[in-house]
Amino acid sequence: LTTIKQSCISHTHRAQRSYNMGTLDLPHASSFKGGSETFLRDVLESILKTYLRKNPMAKTVWELVQSVDNEKISYDHFFFRTFKIDGYGIESLSSFFMDYGYKIGGRLEFPKNKVQLVWLSPPDIHVSGDGHGLGNGPLPRLVIAELLVDELSLESQEIIRKYLKPEGGKQAILSSTLGSLIWEKPTSAEFNQLVKESEYAAWALIHGYTLNHLAVAVHRLKHRFSDINYVQEYFQENGFKLNKVGGDILNESEDGLLLQVTLASEKVAIEFADGVTEPITASYIEFVQRLVLPQFKDVPIDEIKEFHRREGFEQANANRIMQSTLSQHKNETN
Repeated sequence: LTTIKQSCISHTHRAQRSYNMGTLDLPHASSFKGGSETFLRDVLESILKTYLRKNPMAKTVWELVQSVDNEKISYDHFFFRTFKIDGYGIESLSSFFMDYGYKIGGRLEFPKNKVQLVWLSPPDIHVSGDGHGLGNGPLPRLVIAELLVDELSLESQEIIRKYLKPEGGKQAILSSTLGSLIWEKPTSAEFNQLVKESEYAAWALIHGYTLNHLAVAVHRLKHRFSDINYVQEYFQENGFKLNKVGGDILNESEDGLLLQVTLASEKVAIEFADGVTEPITASYIEFVQRLVLPQFKDVPIDEIKEFHRREGFEQANANRIMQSTLSQHKNETN
């Protein structure tokens, strides 16, 4: 797929096909009923709070953005990692969100990393011009990745299957809100063995369904942080390590309308099942700016809505970010 538009069209055509190794087929979503929107927002708020509790650096960045100019945050997307094995994959999370109005927006594949993902667009809801956060702002897109476990070495498969028992993925959304693993913790030896082949596998086995990262919607901000170049300069000047994507800090889509800056993950101390404590890569935080589409360039700035802006994700952008983030742990341990 060369563009997310093509991805959306082709996915719609595949909507009734079976869910095989190379095909992601998830049912279409229902719309909100009754008080479901409040419940959905509460779930997302709990996922956010867990992420901030487990990632001190990301929390510091989150607080800094709000402290400068008394800014109000909204979110572009939340990103989760899963395993495609015994019901623990994409559908373990997507089924919940699609029950509350989320819809499939597109699909991306990363054969080199043995990973595939879908992104879900939020339900259509009314958001006032000053709506922000998860309480009354726009709901975030959701990106859910899964590792194709069957394509790993037998040694790595054995480690993962030792912990992921059949049917356990049914509790995925509860795991995300609580920040607790559904399975038992691995040993440090098993974790480091997985790192050699797949940083994704090692990270997901120890962090579970906790957010891998969240992305702040730069285009929703009102003051200095509404320019992604300022975002980059501010955090560089304040001593934060920014992730280089293909050699560049600012990651730009081919059409120039999707701009991303990612702060490098910090290390957090984790105690493994064998009592060994090691610093390992945690979650990270990203900033995304979606520019106005050319056909809407004459729309007054105070009338610009989300649908006027660049939608979706781009394969090249996503691939560069994934490659750079997956290499962080290996680079820091070699």
